[in-house]
Amino acid sequence: MAAHKPVEWVQAVVNRFDEQLPIRVTQQNTHTKVSTEHNKECLINISKYKFSLVISGLTNILKNVNNMRIFSETAEKNLYHSQLIILDTLEKCLAGQPKDSMRLDETMLVKQLLPEICHFIHTYREGNQHAAELRNSASGVLFSLSCNNFNAVFSRISTRLQELTVCSEDNADVHDIELLQYISVDCAKLKRILQETAFKFKALKKVAQLAVINSLEKAFWNWVENYPDEFTKLYQTPQTDLADCAEKLFDLVDGFAESTKRKAAVWPLQIILLVLCPEIIQDIAKDVVEENKINKKLFLDNLRKALSGHSGSRQLTESAAIACVKLCKASTYISWEDNSVIFLLVQSMVVDLKNLLFNPSKPFSRGNQNADIDLMIDCLVSCFRINPHNNQHFKTCLAQNSPSTFHYVLVNSLHHIITNSALDWWPKIDAVYCHSMELRSMFSETLHKALQGSGVHTPIRMTPSLTFKEKMTSLKFKEKPTDVETRSYKVLLLSMVKLIHADPKLLLCNPRKQGPETQGSTAELITGLVQLVPQSSMPEIAQEAMEALLVLHQLDSIDLWNPDAPIETFWEISSQMLFCICKRLTSNQILSSTEILKWLREILICRNKFLLKNKQSDRSSCSFPFLYGVGCDVSGGGANQISLDHEETMRCIPGATLRKGKGSFCVESTAGCSGTPICRQAQTKLEVALYMSLWSPDTEAVLVAMSCFRHLCEEADIRCGVDEVSVHNFLPNYNTFMELASVSNMMSTGRAALQKRVMALLRRIEHPTAGNTEAWEDTHLKWEAATKLILNYPKTKMEDGQVAESLHKTIVKRRMSHVSGGGSIDLSDTDSLQEWINMTGFLCALGGVCLQHRSSAGFATYSPPMGPVSERKGSMISMLSTDGNVETPVIRFMDRLLSLMVCTHEKVGLQIRTNTKDLMGLELSPALYPMLFNKLRNTISKFFDSQGQVLLNDTNTQFVEQTIAIMKNLLDNHTEGSSEHLGQASIETMMLNLVRYVRVLGNLVHAIQIKTKLCQLVKVMMERRDDLSFCQEMKFRNKMVEYLTDWVMGTSNQATDEDVKCLTRDLDQASMEAVVSLLAGLPLQPEEGDGVELMEAKSQLFLKYFTLFMNLLNDCSEVEDESAQTGGRKRGMSRRLASLRHCTVLAMSNLLNANVDSGLMHSIGLGYHKDLQTRATFMEVLTKILQQGTEFDTLAETVLADRFERLVELVTMMGDQGELPIAMALANVVPCSQWDELARVLVTLFDSRHLLYQLLWNMFSKEVELADSMQTLFRGNSLASKIMTFCFKVYGATYLQKLLEPLLRTVITSTEWQHVSFEVDPTRLESTESLNDNQRSLLQMTEKFFHAIINSSAEFPPQLRSVCHCLYQATCHSLLNKATVKEKKENKKSVVSQRFPQNSIGAVGSAMFLRFINPAIVSPYEAGILDKKPPPRIERGLKLMSKVLQSIANHVLFTKEEHMRTFNDFVKSNFDAARRFFLDIASDCPASDTVNHSLSFISDGNVLALHRLLWNNQEKIGQYLSSNRDHKAVGRRPFDKMATLLAYLGPPEHKPVADTQWSSINLTSSKFEEFMTRHQVHEKEEFKALKTLNIFYQAGTSKAGNPVFYYIARRSNLVEQGEQRNL
Repeated sequence: MAAHKPVEWVQAVVNRFDEQLPIRVTQQNTHTKVSTEHNKECLINISKYKFSLVISGLTNILKNVNNMRIFSETAEKNLYHSQLIILDTLEKCLAGQPKDSMRLDETMLVKQLLPEICHFIHTYREGNQHAAELRNSASGVLFSLSCNNFNAVFSRISTRLQELTVCSEDNADVHDIELLQYISVDCAKLKRILQETAFKFKALKKVAQLAVINSLEKAFWNWVENYPDEFTKLYQTPQTDLADCAEKLFDLVDGFAESTKRKAAVWPLQIILLVLCPEIIQDIAKDVVEENKINKKLFLDNLRKALSGHSGSRQLTESAAIACVKLCKASTYISWEDNSVIFLLVQSMVVDLKNLLFNPSKPFSRGNQNADIDLMIDCLVSCFRINPHNNQHFKTCLAQNSPSTFHYVLVNSLHHIITNSALDWWPKIDAVYCHSMELRSMFSETLHKALQGSGVHTPIRMTPSLTFKEKMTSLKFKEKPTDVETRSYKVLLLSMVKLIHADPKLLLCNPRKQGPETQGSTAELITGLVQLVPQSSMPEIAQEAMEALLVLHQLDSIDLWNPDAPIETFWEISSQMLFCICKRLTSNQILSSTEILKWLREILICRNKFLLKNKQSDRSSCSFPFLYGVGCDVSGGGANQISLDHEETMRCIPGATLRKGKGSFCVESTAGCSGTPICRQAQTKLEVALYMSLWSPDTEAVLVAMSCFRHLCEEADIRCGVDEVSVHNFLPNYNTFMELASVSNMMSTGRAALQKRVMALLRRIEHPTAGNTEAWEDTHLKWEAATKLILNYPKTKMEDGQVAESLHKTIVKRRMSHVSGGGSIDLSDTDSLQEWINMTGFLCALGGVCLQHRSSAGFATYSPPMGPVSERKGSMISMLSTDGNVETPVIRFMDRLLSLMVCTHEKVGLQIRTNTKDLMGLELSPALYPMLFNKLRNTISKFFDSQGQVLLNDTNTQFVEQTIAIMKNLLDNHTEGSSEHLGQASIETMMLNLVRYVRVLGNLVHAIQIKTKLCQLVKVMMERRDDLSFCQEMKFRNKMVEYLTDWVMGTSNQATDEDVKCLTRDLDQASMEAVVSLLAGLPLQPEEGDGVELMEAKSQLFLKYFTLFMNLLNDCSEVEDESAQTGGRKRGMSRRLASLRHCTVLAMSNLLNANVDSGLMHSIGLGYHKDLQTRATFMEVLTKILQQGTEFDTLAETVLADRFERLVELVTMMGDQGELPIAMALANVVPCSQWDELARVLVTLFDSRHLLYQLLWNMFSKEVELADSMQTLFRGNSLASKIMTFCFKVYGATYLQKLLEPLLRTVITSTEWQHVSFEVDPTRLESTESLNDNQRSLLQMTEKFFHAIINSSAEFPPQLRSVCHCLYQATCHSLLNKATVKEKKENKKSVVSQRFPQNSIGAVGSAMFLRFINPAIVSPYEAGILDKKPPPRIERGLKLMSKVLQSIANHVLFTKEEHMRTFNDFVKSNFDAARRFFLDIASDCPASDTVNHSLSFISDGNVLALHRLLWNNQEKIGQYLSSNRDHKAVGRRPFDKMATLLAYLGPPEHKPVADTQWSSINLTSSKFEEFMTRHQVHEKEEFKALKTLNIFYQAGTSKAGNPVFYYIARRSNLVEQGEQRNL
């Protein structure tokens, strides 16, 4: 369009610009502002090519806007903003006007645009801020217009002058003459103006003459300030024609000045006209002056006389001051070399001028304060440019007792000097740097007064600096300033902040100051600026303060903060500033949060530039590994704390002190959180602010906050590059921050889509930090307050008219646009509730991290700890039991969310319920799933009374319906990380209660819909089955099938209404789809205790379901027949039946597939049914089960043995990392009374699978991990100890027999030992015994036994070598984990031996003697080594010997028993020998295939015991695994396989131990296994051949505790027949 129809296209852009002006748009927001700015830039660019079209369009818009009628204050404000936008656009378009514009353009501009511009200039109202700004903007348009269209503008002025020459009115309109003040003037144009006015001046009336005089003066300064080079050349090459015009006009004006009043009016112009005549100035400086120049000399004389106060007229004195200032100002544009005469003229007046203007005791005043100030500023600037070293007037203005006006003049003069330095000879501001200390004091004092007058608490303490300490006394005021004084202080404060913005060095300079003093003064300055940022009562000052702080963070400025220690000072001061701003931002003390965020982004960019610059300059000083330590709450204050106000800010910024280090300063916090540096606290607060900005309803604020995360990551990159550590040490969530930053470019996205993306990224945050935890908690507090206000809104509104204000402060304080014009809030409005919704989503998405912050230790390891529940350390059970009653913020949030699910607020209840449901189902952090499941379960369980009856009411029904929707969304939504957390809490009870509740709802439409949704939920639940956990899955699924099948064909046939019938058919469909998923692989499990044999009960249950499904198929066929005969809606319903029939066939297939053994007999007959369709259905079912791979092996006779075999395989299954999920879970939940039996079963089964080492490793590792010290290792009554004891007993019996029996018999029967006593305790010694002889005898016997033991390593059983090796390695691994970081990096076993030289191998020896050798020595008869008990004398000796042997094994000496200390030398001398023996038996583990597995025969008693243990503890195992397992670590969930096998096997045959005459000891007898081992029966060929026949069956034990074997004759006959056939 732009190419083919340019006029139409330009007009379209102009129209769009018009439509989006504030006066056209009812409500301004970020989007409209951005759009308006975009349109503006577009028009400016177009004007370069289609100038006339754009200017014409803008002129018409300006006319229309000016003619609009305004009726409200808001509309007036929008009108003003619209006019400013139009004028600014016009000015920029005119400034870029093409040089080749047609004459027609100039005419159009004069006729159309100029009158509109003049309107703003002429209608200026004094004191009206809007009018002043509009006039300034219009004057800018006029200036740009006159640059290229001077003739058109000047023509209007000239015409008006001509009209005034013939006008006889005394009060004629002179507005057009005043246009001279605003037009662009160069030398030629000025000459033209002077000629025109000189020609017509005399004919003008007095009013017009005064207007000309005033306007010409300003036109002159327009020329000088915009074209200073032309004025300078005037004194290098004088222009006679210009001088002649000026002289002529001087004489005319001089003639006009007949009276004192007229003289006062014309003197300022006369001095300017004289300046335009450099040759005349040269002439009148001489003693002899020409006659035509006498009046000029006389003028200067009168000027000097009036300036010195001798004129007798105050008016002339004031006019002389003005003229002299003009002279001084003009002289600064002339180089000294070009004309020294004018400078002599200035010097002759400047002293009197300064004395007149800068006299503190008699301030200069003409009644117009603004004009006086401008005059003094011009004077001060001019004097500085003339002689910067003569600064007495600077000192006068700086003096503390000088009037505040002097301070204001000085500050603005300095600002003017900094910002206007067009000429080379003008001195720079650095000449004033020596006054930095006084300027800082002035700033502090002004800040104090301004804030005190505004009712803001002022600082009573800042970072000390010498200058400030000296002036503290002068900053204490007895009375609060008046309003007028406060306004003047604010004006001065604004100027000072602008001065800092213009040149921060002016206040940063600290000549001859030490590092700490320099840093203190810098901190004082920045602190003062920080105070101003949140001042809503002073928005302009706040904005300038932000700009000043930004400039102070530029590279060259930061270097001046403290040149002695730039890096440390930067961290301290900048961090304190960030901390305070972010604290105020998060506490809603700053309304313009979006602007603050933009500013923070720029600050972060500056910080990173500084860090990057100093990255390699000084690595030692730049390295701050402690800056990013663990954060904590900030409170208190230090001695050198930067404070902002008396109360809040004193707590806001934590204190910090400088500690002198080696060659540098280090930052240390002195805040209440000791050890946490201020930089870390600042980063935490910054993270909090950015996190909390993510839930802002302002899209721009969200995007800016997201972009700030990029700069945090950049800082971390710089830091990690310096410190050579991982970037995640600085930012644990670095990756997610980078993703947030990348999304910040989605400017075009909608608010809802952006929030959804933000919440998705928040859910990906993995690591809890001080920042995200505090952000969550602060948001939660605000959310709670907002929720209460919203829920109580109608009531509060009726009772208290202040509700709008309170709600505004709580919910929408950060966005003023949320509040409607009438002072009330419409809660149904998007902007009013959006922030609450965003907060809710934020809390849902980030809540999981806060949960991890509290309970991360609970999920540390997969393997469970061993021992009683009350003593387990770090286990899930103990963690839940201790923390279950602690009400954390996360718990309170979840509780409140549940209550909001049934919110009944009449106005916004539906919105709250809908958003709560969606956010919980779609945006909730996966880590909160377990908590949600538990709370939903607990809540729904309250919907039943003590007898289990349903408590039916509307609220409960609504909660159930919401729960169903939430659970379906949650399971449907495959959120990243959801699989990991879904299985940490069982949903069985909740799902069953949901079904129980929904069952009683009846058959109304709403009830049918709820049932349908619940069935859909069940289907989704089974689709996520692998991710969920079930404690008793088979029982649960059987119960669900029982409930859901009740809904099939429940009311579909009885319904008369077609809509209801459709709904019931939908329910049938949903129910069957759920049943199909439930029946997949489900063995039927009848209710226990009904007195019916298990297979018979399964058969009856199968028949029940199969019959139901057949009836449903028949029903589908009947309906199809009816639909074929009728039309209309019934035909539509029939189309649904095909899907229902398909589901029914699938259900029948799944049912038969999983229950062939009990169901085939009921279904096989259908294949021969007389009904053709029935036979076809059966064939379809049979085909599907064949396709599904149904295992018909379950019909085989060996099915029971096969299932037991698979059960053993499952228990001994090992994960990728060596974990044993089922075995370790069983070990964790079995009561300690059954540990002996469990130890026997586990050792036997794992050894049969050649996995004994893996079992021992898991058990021993956990035992070592939980041991307090090596002295307590395997000393307690734990399962690991019992497993070790059982291994020693079974595998070491033969070894002990061979080793100890000869030694013991020698001691008992040998003649030399017949009368020897071994008693060494003097208190128990007989009178005839000798203590020394007894000690010697005990030592001899001990030495004999000890050497026999350590020399028997060759005969040490290989199984026990595995046990010792496993214990040794487990101990080494545990101690390695406890080693230092440096040692861990080396990853060497020598680490353990270096740090713990005896512990690792000593644990092996200690356990072996304690659990294996010494019990056999002390009780040889009980151990089966001797046939009878030894004599008491020998027993006593054996006991004492065992003590000595245990001391050697433990590597400790006797200390407590005095009578045993005699043997310490013997004990110590054998430490090394014992150590070598232990290393010999523990260093190497024999290969598994070479180990003599003496228990390779698995008795049926062990398998049945395993079955009983698993069945009785099935639910506990499920609960344990659901909270500890890692699905990916062990592949498909082992618990599900176990539950399926147990369901097929049914309950164990044995009754509970309490109900039988057999004791637990009998049930755990192992004499048979010991017999088999001792005689090595398993190695004999006869045994192997007999075992392969499978004709013996072992089950249970006899009353004597012996295993009972059954001979299976049928199998024996089959074997014999097979042998005969072979023959």
